[in-house]
Amino acid sequence: MTQDWIPLLAAQGLAADGGSFGAIAEELSAARDGAVAAPLADLGLIRATGEDAGVFLHNLLTNDIKGIAPGGARFAGFCTPKGRLLALFLIWREGEDFLLMLPREILPAMLKKLSMYVLRSKVKLTDATAERALIGYSAGAAPPAASIDASLPRFGVAAIDGGQAIRLDDMRWLLAIEAGSAAAYWQQLTAASRPVGLVAWQWLEIAAGQPRVVMATQEAFVPQMLNMELPAVAGVSFSKGCYPGQEIVARTQYLGKVKRRTYRARMASEAVPGTHVFAPETGDQHCGAMVSVAPSPAGGFECLVCVQIGAVEAGEVHVGAPDGDRLEFLPLPYEIS
Repeated sequence: MTQDWIPLLAAQGLAADGGSFGAIAEELSAARDGAVAAPLADLGLIRATGEDAGVFLHNLLTNDIKGIAPGGARFAGFCTPKGRLLALFLIWREGEDFLLMLPREILPAMLKKLSMYVLRSKVKLTDATAERALIGYSAGAAPPAASIDASLPRFGVAAIDGGQAIRLDDMRWLLAIEAGSAAAYWQQLTAASRPVGLVAWQWLEIAAGQPRVVMATQEAFVPQMLNMELPAVAGVSFSKGCYPGQEIVARTQYLGKVKRRTYRARMASEAVPGTHVFAPETGDQHCGAMVSVAPSPAGGFECLVCVQIGAVEAGEVHVGAPDGDRLEFLPLPYEIS
């Protein structure tokens, strides 16, 4: 990434870990109430290049990659043969190439893992993180910034000055800006929105019910546990054919064996992804695990937690131990069937 982008953020007060610009509570309130922009330094990109790139990814991931149009994006997972998720990507096209966004902490291992499948396919996989500045933008209840097309449909992709905008939901966009244009675009964007760090953006993801797979939760979930087959997440196709773990994912779907779902909840104390949760009816055996956690604008912490449906219906789930903090379940913006 060019040298003017990172120093600009540091000069504006962004912490070294990208978590905030120095005022977490105010940034969370701004994310809840208005327009905000966040540098997504915890995310990276893999570029897939070559005439077989689409088919190669289609044969490995949970969604229909060949069906991604130049103006569209999709979520997709990469599973073990047992149907357990190793990664969750947001994927879109750039010309003939495909860009795959995922957490930086798992990117090197996933790049190596995917590359093992290349064999004779005409595809090249590279780390493209340095090519783009990734920015999360949320308009809140206001019209979006002038540079962003408000008519763009969900998972639509549009060209903007110096890059691409991908609409994630009613309020949020992902902006992938060429490295050389990042500083100028950031200054333009933040003229009408508040800069916030990763803490506020991760809370927005939780409020949207958008799951992540990080190092601590790799191989912990099958796609349905993260609501990926629901239209609001839309990360699984059941008509695209085989991929690693496809038999398990399909069997879970068609035999009605989805016993755990991802819910949004609030708790008093902080936890980390992968932390187990417990319910009275399961005793010392855990009934789920944390997916993602962030401080809440309302105080305390919010999370996405994958938990047994019956435990949620019973109404008592505790974090970390059978007598740990009790979760208060909150509404998601979509219905879990």
